Amino acid sequence: MAMVSVQLGTRRKSGPSGPVDSAPVDSGPDARLSDLRPGTSGRITGIEESVEPSTARRLFDLGFAPGAEVTVLRRAPLGDPVVYQVVEYEIALRKEQAAGIRVRRTA
Repeated sequence: MAMVSVQLGTRRKSGPSGPVDSAPVDSGPDARLSDLRPGTSGRITGIEESVEPSTARRLFDLGFAPGAEVTVLRRAPLGDPVVYQVVEYEIALRKEQAAGIRVRRTA
């Protein structure tokens, strides 16, 4: 499964307490997909290391790959799940799943 991490563009560094992400979660213009509001778009920059490898692979296979454009279409009445448009189709993800996907806002 190490190949999935390389394909998804994630980088890790080792720190005194073990592996740590190469960039802090709140740095730069990147955001979590779950933070985007309906009607906004973003370009996927990667999937976080905290996402289980099997889930990361499935998201990658569904089109949530670095460089893909994703648009938030609508939220369920209680806020979860959320419907996204990616690669010309719509897919619903739970907030927990969407929180592991990093995006750069485009609109």
